[in-house]
Amino acid sequence: MTWFHFSPIQDKTLDIIDKILKAEEMVSLGGTLYTVRLVVEELVVNVVNYSGSDYLDVGIMRDKEHVTFRFRDGGVAFNPLEHTPPDVSKPLEERKPGGLGIFLVIQKAEHIEYEYTQGENVLTVSLKI
Repeated sequence: MTWFHFSPIQDKTLDIIDKILKAEEMVSLGGTLYTVRLVVEELVVNVVNYSGSDYLDVGIMRDKEHVTFRFRDGGVAFNPLEHTPPDVSKPLEERKPGGLGIFLVIQKAEHIEYEYTQGENVLTVSLKI
């Protein structure tokens, strides 16, 4: 398991994403890399831009069938599993902005869980590889 601690995180989005995607657990993901990148980018952008946290901890675990990420931050409590999904049946011009990224993360995850504990958001996302 690899752990990263990022602080400060403001204006560091691309550096954070790059470091996560270069972790040992990311080697040889093949066709799954696109999905992993999409999930990592969405979650990092949300923490950096919307949580109000000044740090982000990311744990990465991998086995033969899954890569699992644990994101931990000290921002405002936000449970993405309770977020109202966008109505993707509506045309783009009729939809409210926002929410599509979280929707995609939930759709792509094999397993996802959230908890707010000791003043921290902890989001665990497992993707089938």
